Amino acid sequence: MAAKILIVDDEELIVKGIKFNLTQDKMEVDCAYDGQQAIEMAKQTQYDCVLLDVMLPVFSGYEVCQRIREFSNMPIIMLTAKSEDSDKILGLEFGADDYITKPFNIMEVKARIKAVMRRNSNSGGAKDKDGVFTYRNLKMDKRNKLVTISGKNINLTAKEFDILDLLLSHPSTVYSREELLKLVWGEDYPGDVRTVDVHVRRLREKVETNPSDPEYVFTKWGAGYYFHD
Repeated sequence: MAAKILIVDDEELIVKGIKFNLTQDKMEVDCAYDGQQAIEMAKQTQYDCVLLDVMLPVFSGYEVCQRIREFSNMPIIMLTAKSEDSDKILGLEFGADDYITKPFNIMEVKARIKAVMRRNSNSGGAKDKDGVFTYRNLKMDKRNKLVTISGKNINLTAKEFDILDLLLSHPSTVYSREELLKLVWGEDYPGDVRTVDVHVRRLREKVETNPSDPEYVFTKWGAGYYFHD
């Protein structure tokens, strides 16, 4: 089945160029030219990847990313003309999986799309017999990619789920930020370990009653992160 891609950018020439190249790779491509249109289309279709520009009419790319994360963990790659680290980290804070700085090479765009889709399809660590893990009030259904705490559904991004899955599958094992980056994002991911810190912080905000006094995801200072068994 062909991969479904959503391109979101208000520059029509850029959209036209990316769409042409992706369709050459047998991908199905939809296009949106403002933030509101992008959100509506993402609600209607489960895309395999969203290419999302930061500077958009109506809603910014950051706002679009944040709203999509309220109902879906579909992979999102931010497109930004800004190269500052703070802008890249901000995109990750809002739930993006990757980022590409403009101007970009179309071959890089295609490689990043394929990499993020591959990581998403191969995500998850070792499975329990029934694919369900329960600890205290936390329940993880690995097969259906669901996490609940006290019966309440917790909406995690794909990478947040993968981090929790890896830590749960190997309780009390401490993973360094470098190890988590390699295992969860893959060896071809160009980002650095700050990506891990951002996602762990967001994960704690969602699963911990008090993130500064965690019950599940712990920090071993100077070493890394682990799940407390």
